[in-house]
Amino acid sequence: MQFRLTLVVAATGLLLMTGSTIAETAQQAKMKSCSASANEKALKGEARQAFMKTCLSGNSAAAAPATAQREKMKTCNAEATAKALKGTARRDFMKTCLSAK
Repeated sequence: MQFRLTLVVAATGLLLMTGSTIAETAQQAKMKSCSASANEKALKGEARQAFMKTCLSGNSAAAAPATAQREKMKTCNAEATAKALKGTARRDFMKTCLSAK
């Protein structure tokens, strides 16, 4: 009985540790992305802090390019499917379509 209890406690501990690691990784990725965007815009001081706060909260204009890219991907994918493109032809079409402005 005590062995089972120990096993349950150990398993619970492992699950909790794994969950927090995944969450930290997602937050770290978001932090990297926002920091890179701030660096590209050459933001410093209060402007950088404000940008980072907005970017990390997810309510930013920095999220707009990602949404625009997603929409472009959906559109190009639909066109490639409509044209029944496969393999190399599809890859080449997608590359051209996604790089068009």
